[in-house]
Amino acid sequence: MKKRQLGQSDLWVTPVAMGCWPITGITSVNVTYDQSLATLRAAYDTGINFFDTAYIYGYEGESEKMIAEALGSHREDLVIATKCGLHWDVDRRQARDARPETIRRECEESLRRLRTDVIDLYYLHAPDPATPIAESAGAFKELLDEGKIRAVGVSNFHRVDQYEEFQSVCPITADQPHYNMLQREIEADRLPWCRERGIAVVPYWPLMKGFLAGKLERNHVWDPHDGRQKYPIFQGEEWAKTHDFLDRLRPIAQDAGINLAQLAIAWMITQPGITAALCGAKRPEQIRETARAMEIELTPSQQEEIHAAIIARGAVNSVPAVR
Repeated sequence: MKKRQLGQSDLWVTPVAMGCWPITGITSVNVTYDQSLATLRAAYDTGINFFDTAYIYGYEGESEKMIAEALGSHREDLVIATKCGLHWDVDRRQARDARPETIRRECEESLRRLRTDVIDLYYLHAPDPATPIAESAGAFKELLDEGKIRAVGVSNFHRVDQYEEFQSVCPITADQPHYNMLQREIEADRLPWCRERGIAVVPYWPLMKGFLAGKLERNHVWDPHDGRQKYPIFQGEEWAKTHDFLDRLRPIAQDAGINLAQLAIAWMITQPGITAALCGAKRPEQIRETARAMEIELTPSQQEEIHAAIIARGAVNSVPAVR
């Protein structure tokens, strides 16, 4: 498949990337260590070269460690993205800390866990209200100048002025927001801002945490440990409206000879300004399925039908996400 340039860097990535949050099992059920390693290897075998992780993916950095174990021998073929600025506190709650000294320490720890001497793409996972964004950006610029990282990204920024403050100190190569057929807030301002500046946009949640794959039945009974049920889209009227939306998409997918998950991802990676879609997986068959979206070309007619279904569904009652 044809790789895409990551922003204005010298990194080239596949339009489907593997999101390495589910393999930790923190909010996913039925995850095993061996299966997670197998999933990483399956992603590589499909041709995916872009792997996205974070300091906080795993209580003890398990995601980064698994990437090193499963794919370390292929390091030169990979583009590895990881993130800093979020950690687990003593009560295993997410906490933000984007002070320069923390960014540097977390970078060194990620380098050790990944068993590499350079991080290809290093993100600020989320802005820290207690630390000016420009101060955080200064630490990234130092790491970039020192050669510890090749490119810089930001994630979970929600206002253009946040991007501008960071960019005034350190060049941004990539942005990682949430985005999918139903959560399209970035189209109003952030996506155009990035497009104008040649910044790659690499969204997470292309399947809206699995909903757009169409495998959750209307009468689905939630496992108590499944963290998805807390989001508004998985409740009440939003739940019913999205199932109606999926029913409208099914004939389009059938016409294209693909399933709903592949349709949603193929749609995303053809949107102007989107460089790659982060596709989470915890089993090999899941990443094999989503990787096929890289081979799909939707016709103009299919794109029009999808757009009409999206407009008819209406905007989702969304909540800010940190992933």
